[in-house]
Amino acid sequence: MSRSPRSNVRRLAFGRLISVTGGAAAFTALNFLVWDRTHSPWMQSLSLLLTFGVAGVLGPFAGALGDRFDRRRVMIVSEAVSAVFFTAMALVDRPIWLILLAFGSAIAELPFFSASRAAIPNLVEHEDDIAWANSLITLGVHSGIALGPVIGGVLLAAVGASWVFAINAATFVVSLLVTLTVHGRFQETAAGERHEEHRGLGAGLVYLWREPVLLRLSIAWFVFVVGMGMGMVADAPLAEAFRSGELGYGLMIAAWGLGSTLGAGAGRWMTARTEPRCMVAGAVGLTVTTLAVGFAPVFWFVLASLLVMGVSDGLTIVSENGMMQRRTPDAVRSRTMAAFEAVLSFGMALAFILAGPVLNLVGPRSVYRLGGIGVAGALVILLPLLRLRVDEVGPATDRPTDMTLEPAVDGAMVE
Repeated sequence: MSRSPRSNVRRLAFGRLISVTGGAAAFTALNFLVWDRTHSPWMQSLSLLLTFGVAGVLGPFAGALGDRFDRRRVMIVSEAVSAVFFTAMALVDRPIWLILLAFGSAIAELPFFSASRAAIPNLVEHEDDIAWANSLITLGVHSGIALGPVIGGVLLAAVGASWVFAINAATFVVSLLVTLTVHGRFQETAAGERHEEHRGLGAGLVYLWREPVLLRLSIAWFVFVVGMGMGMVADAPLAEAFRSGELGYGLMIAAWGLGSTLGAGAGRWMTARTEPRCMVAGAVGLTVTTLAVGFAPVFWFVLASLLVMGVSDGLTIVSENGMMQRRTPDAVRSRTMAAFEAVLSFGMALAFILAGPVLNLVGPRSVYRLGGIGVAGALVILLPLLRLRVDEVGPATDRPTDMTLEPAVDGAMVE
């Protein structure tokens, strides 16, 4: 039975809500468990490096799967393999084995991310629906991030980490079943059809390098994640410093997740013309709130800052997805998405490597202060996007939207 394009997007968003809720609960349990059992910044950094940092090395391979094979099938297989890894995590206890199995799951999830993001312009009926679709799916993702850590913290305290990992495996199965009900168009051309202009694993990285706006986004968010990645390592120690324990750690991530849900929801009203402005506005919010966490006098101030930080992050994610999808040909879109994530993951890996010794040296609050300086650097790089001119906005096809950076005239934006 055929379904409307909007119905297909809603189904994908619901699937992401289910699996991300379980995933956020599981990674909250994993990271707190690693810190609680080892109290080692090095082990905490290793855990984050092997879960959030894998896209830096393996992202281009994952992206190639989404351009070479049927994206729907790639997504289904990715979810199935992820479920197997989390089932195995429910059966082991040692932190090092949990980290290694989480590493395997992180690898398995990579093809899903790039393939699903690349498919959005094909699944929607009208080009004007791209922002709506990105907003809805981001809303599902970040609603899961808001709910998952609280659930993870409660379950970790009540029944232990093994049950959290087992429940997450089940959420991947549910998401897989939802994806099976989606029968829209996931790519422009037949799966496997080759395009001479965009051949090879490195085609996405080449496209990022040649496209000036996407290159600027890549550089800015590399700088951003170096700062924010160090903050991620400091989250559990920061919760401990405020004597809030595993529940407080879960509330920190949930506050950010709730905020990002609100920001993502607001993103549904973006257009090609407003996406760059929302990107810069979000970067301003991220800079202020990251520094605010570093100087927070009490725990509720940390939670309030993380809530606003999440709103800002939700806006930047929706605008980033829209800008990339509009400016990238379908034939290389999955690889370009994966290449962008790879660049960010290298920044994240650098942050995780630095975070261990920096955390030992200056403590969690100062780590956030240093992170705020990094986010401010990203904001400076993004400011020229305010001069972005939209000459023509048409359907997302194998030709990027014609958008250029133009100098301001008499202090006004050229449009």
